[in-house]
Amino acid sequence: MDTKVVPEAMLTTTDNEWDPFDNFAEWSARDEELARQQQRRTCSGYLAIIAACSDDVSDNEFNQVMNDAIDEIVELDLSGTFKKVTRDPKPEYVQAS
Repeated sequence: MDTKVVPEAMLTTTDNEWDPFDNFAEWSARDEELARQQQRRTCSGYLAIIAACSDDVSDNEFNQVMNDAIDEIVELDLSGTFKKVTRDPKPEYVQAS
């Protein structure tokens, strides 16, 4: 049975110049700063509210939950503040079915 590998996804904002995958510390600090300035939740905080996920799921299932939650946030964002960035999961994190 083939299982589609779901890309890793992160929620970010259009005004955050840092890549959340490659520069997480800088990205997170900038997101906190922008959230304070714009009086909104941080991306991680917003995602934690929307994404319902248990610890008992595979990495692929977790990625699917995150992708779905991020898609919902971006779709409902009338201000155009939020965006989704993705990358293929690292091979060592892909679990066989």
